[in-house]
Amino acid sequence: MESGRRIFMLVGNPCLEGFTGELADAYEHEARAAGHEVKRLNLGELQFDPILHRGYEVIQPLEPDLLKVQEYVRWSDHLVVLYPNWWTSMPALLKGMFDRMWLPGFAFSFDKKTHDVVELLKGKTARVIVVDGAHSPFMTRLKYGDYTNEISRGILGFSGLDVYVTTMGPCEHPDREKHDAWVSEVREFGTQGA
Repeated sequence: MESGRRIFMLVGNPCLEGFTGELADAYEHEARAAGHEVKRLNLGELQFDPILHRGYEVIQPLEPDLLKVQEYVRWSDHLVVLYPNWWTSMPALLKGMFDRMWLPGFAFSFDKKTHDVVELLKGKTARVIVVDGAHSPFMTRLKYGDYTNEISRGILGFSGLDVYVTTMGPCEHPDREKHDAWVSEVREFGTQGA
């Protein structure tokens, strides 16, 4: 087991009441108990404009909470992002946060000669935990494709992170055994710092 990792947890559900919040609490508790250093931010408590008004043509000044997200990403060895699957994607507020703060010069840049992507966060790892409500992850993938591609490849992977994705569902009305198995799996991730 790796010990002493620096873990930044970003809870991407604007509402902490419910299964995503329960999983986040379980991960955080076990990670701290195993000796990992954990910093956690809850999306619904952050104050920022989620709209990238002019693309990268004019970079908007970052609000203090977005600067804090960047600071925690830089500090961490391992990033954990938990969120519910809404309409086969992440919540709009979470996507808006990434649009605003996952910027050139912070997460990536481009080589001036070759125009290749320079992955500024290479060497870090990430665990993405997605909670599906009414459908199983398998059925959602079968019907709509890989709904984790946007975050795993398009955002985190693009910047050099090694990304591990865990999907759980349907979580709307699981039986106690399934619920407990999911919580246990996330607790183990916390213990391992994975």
